[in-house]
Amino acid sequence: METTTSESDLGRAMRELIEQSKDTDRRLKALGQQIGGLGNRLGEFVEGVVRPGLVRLFRERGVDVHQTLRDLEASRDGEAAQIDLLVVNDGNAVAVEVKSRLDPSDVDDHMDRLGKFKRLFPQYRDTRLHGAVAAMVISDDVARYAERRGLFIIGQAGDDAVLLNSEGFEPEAW
Repeated sequence: METTTSESDLGRAMRELIEQSKDTDRRLKALGQQIGGLGNRLGEFVEGVVRPGLVRLFRERGVDVHQTLRDLEASRDGEAAQIDLLVVNDGNAVAVEVKSRLDPSDVDDHMDRLGKFKRLFPQYRDTRLHGAVAAMVISDDVARYAERRGLFIIGQAGDDAVLLNSEGFEPEAW
C-alpha cells in the first residue's frame, strides 16, 4: 500500500512540475515581448531625437536635402528592406539606420540594405544615395568602422544630433 501512495505522490508531483514549467514558459514569453516593446520604444525615441536635425546636418555637409521620410519598406523579387529614415531632395538621398547602441553588425546590415536600395526603391534609381548610421551610444571603434565603410555617423551632443565624421570625410555613394 505504501508503494501505491508513493507512486500517486510522484505522479502528482510530476503533474505540478509540468504545470509550473508551462507557467514559467508563459511568463518568459510575456517578458520577452515586453523587453522587445521597450527596445522598439527606445528606437522610436532615438529617431525622434535624430530626425528634426537631419536636414540641417546634411545641408551643412553640402548635401542639399529638404525632406525627411520615415519607415520606408519595400519587397521585390524575394528581397526586402526597411529604411528607418530617408532624407531626400530631387537628386540626393541619405538612408539612415537608427539604433540605440550601434554595433559593427548594424553597420554591415545597413551596407547590405544600401546595396539593394535602388532595386527595391526604383523611384530613387537616378538619385545619388549616401548612407548614415545614428545612435545614442557609439564606441570610437564602431564609429571608425562605419566611417571606413563610407557612412555618415550621427551621434548626440546635448539635445542635438551631430555628425561625428572626421574632417575631410568623403561619403560612399551608391
